[in-house]
Amino acid sequence: MKTSLETFIYTAHTHVTGGRNGVGRSSDGELDVTLSRPGSGEPGTNPEQLFGIAYSACFIGAIQLAATARKVQMPKDASIDTEVTLGKTAAGEYQLAVKLNVSLPGLDEALKRELVEAAHQTCPYSRMTRGLVEVELAVA
Repeated sequence: MKTSLETFIYTAHTHVTGGRNGVGRSSDGELDVTLSRPGSGEPGTNPEQLFGIAYSACFIGAIQLAATARKVQMPKDASIDTEVTLGKTAAGEYQLAVKLNVSLPGLDEALKRELVEAAHQTCPYSRMTRGLVEVELAVA
């Protein structure tokens, strides 16, 4: 793979057949999912759900890094409810929009916002979407 990365930390290997009505598997066998179109009522998950889970997990990790750097105890019940919306632009192009609803119970509002903003600068998913996908941050 040609990349500008200076250091490799981890590379995930996956295989998908059938697109939105197919199956997806990881090379290590830990992930094996049936895929279905959103709203089809068919069994399976969809790329938007998988992206929401992946982004949320990564973002919580970035919040943890920000908390550690500030010597703040991360709330054990910190969570993110993510909304990933698939839609079309005015030009008719498919596009995603994301809303991260971050819950950091027990921390004051200014610190919550500081941690979330720091995480948004360092999370690889936030960096990947910056300028390309609308990402709304809601902090509770």
